[in-house]
This record gives sequence, C-alpha cells and structure tokens, in this order.
Amino acid sequence: MGKLEDFKTHLESGYSFKGDSIILGTGILDYEPIQGAQVKIPLRTMNRHGLIAGATGTGKTKTLQVIAEQLSLQGVPSVLMDLKGDLSGLAQPGTFNSHIEKRSQLIEVDFEGMGLPVELMSISNEKGVKLKATVSEFGPVLMSQILELNDTQRGVMALVFRYCDTHHLPLLDLRDLKKVLQFVINEGKEEITKEYGAVSPATINTIMRKIIELEQQGAENFFGELSFEVDDFVRTVNGKGVVSIIRLTDIQNRPKLFSTFMLSLLSEIYETFPEQGDSDKPKLCLFIDEAHLVFNNSSKDLIDKIEAIVKLIRSKGVGVYFCTQTPTDVPERILGQLGLKIQHALRAFTAKDRTAIRRTAENYPISEYYKTDEVLTTMGIGEALVTALNEKGIPTPLSHTLLRAPVSRMDILMENELDNLVSKSRLVPKYNVNIDRQSAFHLLDQKITQAEIAAANNTEVQQQKRPGRPAKETSILEDFSKNTMVRQIGRTIFREITRNLMGSISGKKKK
Repeated sequence: MGKLEDFKTHLESGYSFKGDSIILGTGILDYEPIQGAQVKIPLRTMNRHGLIAGATGTGKTKTLQVIAEQLSLQGVPSVLMDLKGDLSGLAQPGTFNSHIEKRSQLIEVDFEGMGLPVELMSISNEKGVKLKATVSEFGPVLMSQILELNDTQRGVMALVFRYCDTHHLPLLDLRDLKKVLQFVINEGKEEITKEYGAVSPATINTIMRKIIELEQQGAENFFGELSFEVDDFVRTVNGKGVVSIIRLTDIQNRPKLFSTFMLSLLSEIYETFPEQGDSDKPKLCLFIDEAHLVFNNSSKDLIDKIEAIVKLIRSKGVGVYFCTQTPTDVPERILGQLGLKIQHALRAFTAKDRTAIRRTAENYPISEYYKTDEVLTTMGIGEALVTALNEKGIPTPLSHTLLRAPVSRMDILMENELDNLVSKSRLVPKYNVNIDRQSAFHLLDQKITQAEIAAANNTEVQQQKRPGRPAKETSILEDFSKNTMVRQIGRTIFREITRNLMGSISGKKKK
C-alpha cells in the first residue's frame, strides 16, 4: 500500500464517527488536497470547547463562520462575539464562483448559498438588541474580581451588597453602587458603623476610582435593566439554530468592558442552564473572537474564574471556542480543556516568532505525515492543521486540511441590510427600552432628604422653645432657609412623580 492510500486509511479511521458530524474540509498530503480524506468534527463532542488560531489574514474568521453555519444547519444555536465586524454576512447567502466550485469538488460537499437566521446584539451603541445586566446579578464576589479589589476592598463590597439586601435597596447600575458607597462614609456612617463596624473612607475612595475606570470604558451602557435572559440565545427558526452576533467593534480599546461582559455571560449561562451531560449535540456554542483581549487584561482571580466555568459548563451542553493568533494567548490551564484545535498559518519574521511556532507545534499530536513546525509557516489561506476529539474523547489524527467555503456571504452587511435585520427582530421591542425604576440611588436620596427635613424640623422646634423669644417670630434668614427647603422637597417629589408617570405611560415592566 502506498503513502497516499496509507494516508487516506489513516484519516478515514480517525474521522469515522457513528453520530452526526460537521464536515470541515479534506486532508492535504505533500501540499496537495486529497479526495476521499474528509476531516470532520463529531457534534457529540462540540461541548468540549475549542481553539481557532492563526496569524492575521490566514482565514480564522471564515473558519469560525463555517463552523457557526454548520452548527446552525444542524439545529444548534451559537453566540459570536464579533470585535472586527466581519460576521454580519452570515445573514445573507454567499455567491458561487469557480474557486468555490473547485474547492467543493475536492472536499466532496455540495455548495448551496444561503443565509442563516441571525440576531444582531450589542452592549454599546451598535445596532441590535441591547444586552444588559444589573449590578445585583453580578454579586459581590464577581464584582470584586472585575474591579480587581484586594481583600479589604472585597470585604467592603460584601458589606455594601449585604446592606442593600437587608434594606431592600436594588443595585441596578453603577450609579446605584456609587451612591451606596458614598452613603456608607457620609450620611449613613453612624448606621453602618453600628451594624457592621467602621469603614475606611480611603478604601471607599479606591473602590470609587475603580468604578469610574470601568465607567470610562462604557460600562454604564451595560449595567442596568432589562436584564437579558440567556434562554433567548437558545432559539431555532425553521429547524436552524439562531446565530446571535454580538457586535463589539466599538469596544476594541475597552478590554475591561469586554471581559466583564464575557464573564457575566458565561456565569449566567452556567447558573441558569440545567445539567445536560453528554448528548448527541450541544445546546449552545459560544465563539470568543480576539480572545487575547480577555486574558491579557484580566487579573489572576478573573482568569481562575473563567477556567472554573470552562471546566464546568460542558455539563450544561455548552461549548466555548476561543479565536486568537497563537495558542500561547490562552492560559495553559484553559488551553488544556480545549478538545478541538484548528491552527492556521503563523509567520516567522523574528526570533520570537520562531520560538512561538515551536511552542505552538508542541500543542498538537505528533504525525508521521507532517513536520508540524514547517507546515505552520507554509499553509495558505483557507488551510489549517486540525485535530478534534472523537466520540470516545480520543484526539483524532492531526490533519493539514483544506477548509470548505462558507455558504453565507463572506462580507459584511450594508447599512440598509443591518437596519432591515434589526427591524424584524422579536427581541428588540423586549430589551431596547429605557427603565429607570426606583433603585438604591433614588431610595437613598429620599432617605437623606427625609433625614434633612427631620433635622430641620427639630431645629425649628428647639428654636421656638427658647425662652424670651416669641414662638412665631422668625428671622429673614430662617424664612429664606425654609423656602429653599420647600422648593428642594418639591423638586424631589416632582422628579419621583414624573419618573413613575413616565414608567406608566411607556408601559415599562417592573422586574
């Protein structure tokens, strides 16, 4: 038997699965695509996570697009974090040409251009469904990790959440959190000290500065109501899984906001979805593009949290896929949890690049058919080294693979197409509403105002009781003070009445 037949048998035995699978491409031997050597991914192991890596311009995004398409066609919904704005074309059919025809024939798959059901989403000012979460839903531990607080500051954060829970003060947005922190060391200092002990103003001020830093990255648009329900990610239309594209093109330079959102999403999915165990296909797949932005700007505690969730979320039927330039962008503890690895070409321009290539090659199974470090620098666009897990959890043979072309558009949507897609969304009317119900900010404002009124009334009574002075005699200064206070109370009451009326008129639902 010749080398070619050996190679075909090698791949066929490694990529032969009993259950449903995704055809990713065909094997390449000695830089020639081989028919009859299809490379597949079993749907059953798509909840074992994965990595899509490679230098800029080598086709990572198109590979992500192909996998999301094939999952959708198998009825599996997915969530794509789109930092470069390259993925909206999933909503429109791709065009057929001679290049795609030749590639499809080599891979032995039929090409039929089609658009997939797409939901555009955003955590900033991009078009689409506005995703939000409340501060209360994060809780003191996660909030402390995101703000990178030390042990003392974490203790204060836990105190704040405890006080708000005890006194029924909803923490909805960062304005609420800042208001409570100010209250702790000012008007509520005596009450807090009596209940929980003294709190250092310096600690509060440090936490406030960290919150302001988060606000400067646009977090005020993310924290608030109406909180997104993760079950809305798990939808199908006419048997096809909905592809939820979270458009993040305007937060590339705000990595803290990106990591905050990603961690909250993973946490909410893990806490909400029921245990599923191993099944014939995943319930949901998440694709995190430009993953290095998460890990390069995260504290050790935050990375530990991500690692823990990645380990455990598999049992919920959820697969997490990181898309980045090199495997070394992902911490080794997380990298070891990734069952599917798709490696596009790397460039060896410097000594550092060559070192990274050697380290990358060590992450892949040894193959008698390839010198992995050489293949890494010579692959063309649309080619990749692939290894997955078979249905028994055993790594499949490493294959230099010619990848199939996307069936959807390999370009972005035009502005009018984006507007049309958003206008047809069933989720936009549900989530794109402004809700400003009474929260910690408003309730503490009322409490402070009432305390000021009570203090003023007490002062007036004491003055009236002074001997030798008529009870009803008041100075010009006192008249001015009382009139000013009345005006302030009137403004506060009017503001609250107006807010309630607006809530009623717009039909906002209290959570």
